[in-house]
Amino acid sequence: MKAIKSNVAAWTKELLTCAYQRTKNSSAETLKSAKAVAKDANGKFLEFQIDDLVNQYITIAEAAIGRKLVWGKDDIALQNIQARVRAPSVWLLANLKGALLLSTSNRSEAAVGYTTMDGDTCGGLSPLGGIDKAYLRHWLKWLEKTGPSGLRSFPSLKFPNALAPTAELRPSKDKQTDERDLMPYIVLDRIERLAIRDKMSPREVLVELSSELKGKFTRKDLKLWIHKFFHLWSISQWKRERYATSFHLDDENLDPKTWCRFPILSGNYQDELEELKQS
Repeated sequence: MKAIKSNVAAWTKELLTCAYQRTKNSSAETLKSAKAVAKDANGKFLEFQIDDLVNQYITIAEAAIGRKLVWGKDDIALQNIQARVRAPSVWLLANLKGALLLSTSNRSEAAVGYTTMDGDTCGGLSPLGGIDKAYLRHWLKWLEKTGPSGLRSFPSLKFPNALAPTAELRPSKDKQTDERDLMPYIVLDRIERLAIRDKMSPREVLVELSSELKGKFTRKDLKLWIHKFFHLWSISQWKRERYATSFHLDDENLDPKTWCRFPILSGNYQDELEELKQS
């Protein structure tokens, strides 16, 4: 049995390569988490510093437009270039090994386009693409402490499970988190189900959530988040058209190739959101 386990560990290290590509905005906590999880999974761990590459692209852009890029004015562009710079390196590693590159985006991020095209969307398969973020976080805590019957848990997940989800693309002093950029994931995922799966209008979603979440969030916040969701959903369809293939795990898949069709060009729910504003 010991020999079999040793052989499995050796094969896993050969098959699984994990790459952590840090910038000055990356934290020691996420690096520690990445190392621990890779070790626990018996994967090969690689670490790169990519600030020089990011700065080269910024310098090229600044020369082209004739001014310096600054966070107050160029926030999205400066965030996205960090994610995009990571793509060529991992594609190169995958090509060298003849390996499959896994994309990292989940269903919640896909719904609102909270991802960088040609950055974290790069890959041939998106194993988490059909899973919402709230469920994924719950599942990771289960995997940390329990794990599948007959197999084992992954104690190293205590490190990422203790952190607030964050892209770490803004300067660390901004304390960027996903939910501050978007909304609480539990709300985002509920809006997605009601709006996309159940085909409710923005106003109908507000009525439903005002009842379900009474006392947890204000009506004002719910209206703001519902408006944001429908707006971001509408303008992000072109991204969903380009995501790597994901698994159809339930009745809420957003993959336009297999289930959820939505026009790339649309009215963006303008009439419905105006009705929401008046409610």
